[in-house]
Amino acid sequence: MDNIPTPEDLPNDKKVELIFDMFHRIIAHYALWFTEVKHQMGMEKALDSVQNVFKRSFGIQMKRMSKTLGFELENGYPKVLFEMKNDQLTDLMNSVAVNWLANDGVWFQEIENTSGMIDAKRCNDSCWGQFSPFEAKSIKKFLEIGKNPGLEGLKKALDYRLYGRINKQSFTNETENSFVFEMNECRVQFARNRKGLEDYPCKSGGMVEYPYFAKAIDARIKTECIGCPPDDHPENWFCAWRFYIE
Repeated sequence: MDNIPTPEDLPNDKKVELIFDMFHRIIAHYALWFTEVKHQMGMEKALDSVQNVFKRSFGIQMKRMSKTLGFELENGYPKVLFEMKNDQLTDLMNSVAVNWLANDGVWFQEIENTSGMIDAKRCNDSCWGQFSPFEAKSIKKFLEIGKNPGLEGLKKALDYRLYGRINKQSFTNETENSFVFEMNECRVQFARNRKGLEDYPCKSGGMVEYPYFAKAIDARIKTECIGCPPDDHPENWFCAWRFYIE
């Protein structure tokens, strides 16, 4: 153990590796705080707190990183981002969303490969139970759409989901109090189909994902599954959901 150098004495390549490992620890610690507040004080408290924490923590970290790395800030964000062209920022949004999906897939594959499909699906579905309301609350805050924005608010929020940057989706109004949401193109299912695999049976996850998201947008909204794999479905959509207010 005597031959292990101090962090200050590491060569540059190992310092770079350590820095990103430290970022990884920050992310994990942030998520563990959220999980523990949820466990100790309930989901509503955790969702309210994480919005306040993100705003404060992000400001502190950006200010420190800008001083250390020598980049300018504008409205609390790296100034260079505001100087990018509109289509470049759109491409960046899309890349961030695809990275989220890739990260989700890596986790699923890790558990599937080490513990089997049943455990992977169980973990995946439980994760959606926490992520869907978190994403909904984040979008509500970003759009400033109020506590009960109704079905129109839900439509806007669905467009702002990470999935909204990755997949092709559509809305069809049924009545004044209901609409149907269709996932017309699904990146995950397309990838499986290209490999000659059957649709991934995502209904159990969707039965958590969509109702939890809708209720976090507006507690009055109810969700009904029209069809989702392993259900049969037409060629023009992979899953379809009805949202309504009684």
